[in-house]
Amino acid sequence: MTTRGTKKAAATGSLLGLALGDALGFPTEFNDVPQILAKCGPWRAMELPTSRGTAYVTDDTQMALAFARGIRTAMGRGVLAPLRLARPVRSEYVDWYHSPENNRAPGRTCLVACRLLDSDRLWQDASQIHSKGCGANMRVAPIGLVPGLTDEQRSGAAQLQSALTHGHPTALAASDLTAHAVHLLAQGADPTGLVGRLRSYALDHRSRYDERWLGDLWTRSQDPDAAHFIRRGWDECLAVLERLDAVQRTADPERDPCEYTGDGWIAEEALATALLSFLLFPDEPLTALRRAACTRGDSDSIAALAGAFAGAHLGAEAWPKEWTDRIEHRDELLAFGALWDA
Repeated sequence: MTTRGTKKAAATGSLLGLALGDALGFPTEFNDVPQILAKCGPWRAMELPTSRGTAYVTDDTQMALAFARGIRTAMGRGVLAPLRLARPVRSEYVDWYHSPENNRAPGRTCLVACRLLDSDRLWQDASQIHSKGCGANMRVAPIGLVPGLTDEQRSGAAQLQSALTHGHPTALAASDLTAHAVHLLAQGADPTGLVGRLRSYALDHRSRYDERWLGDLWTRSQDPDAAHFIRRGWDECLAVLERLDAVQRTADPERDPCEYTGDGWIAEEALATALLSFLLFPDEPLTALRRAACTRGDSDSIAALAGAFAGAHLGAEAWPKEWTDRIEHRDELLAFGALWDA
């Protein structure tokens, strides 16, 4: 296995994979598997849907790019730090909210929170503290691809970008785990040991509330203290990782992955079901994308995350040129990939 710093181009592969999965799952979201098969034919032969030569993405890719722009702006101003990151990411999320292209079935939590962020209030007061929708982690992959960060910066930034909209502790933990998984795969981690490493990471972080990055966000909850608040999130993620660990080697690839780890509308299930889709076919990236897109749940988000994992693992060459040439936002995806693969 090659590692980042060689020709693998993990960042490019991961960002393209995220967008391709998003586009492949766009038409199948809100359909069950029989409806998808009737619409698309056999799942192993699903083709990238295009309109006038372009494969369109959803808010998943739009917001991942918004986060990527915020990271680039922040790091252009100095060392990545909470306030330095929060300002441009908040601005990018608000710009997304007002964009005429924000018409791809965006999630309610993102819309409500971004409307509130478009004010002079503290971001903690805009955060939807009771929401753990998958909008928290569908967009987090970029921070797992940025070179030179400390573990604390990567974790803090992943949780902060979630907290701007989805303040539930499970959303924070799932975002952190998603970024960590992308980072590990980009660095050449063996997929067969990935779930175990994520469980260890969750256990290590279980009682760690990062006040430097989150401020007093926890006080908007009903928890008695910050440690109790954050533990709730890690414990829910640990529960679904244990479920994933129990089935990853025995799951039937012909069955809908949602049957094993959940439909993916909530953050911890989106992480687990995307991981399962990837781990069923770790060296067959298109098959992993197709399996993730042919699911009864939040198929575009599941497939976007599966694509981010597969691309981080295998690099830019994972994806056929006839697909990547047609993906919406191709030039910007390639620019961020080149920046972080350099």
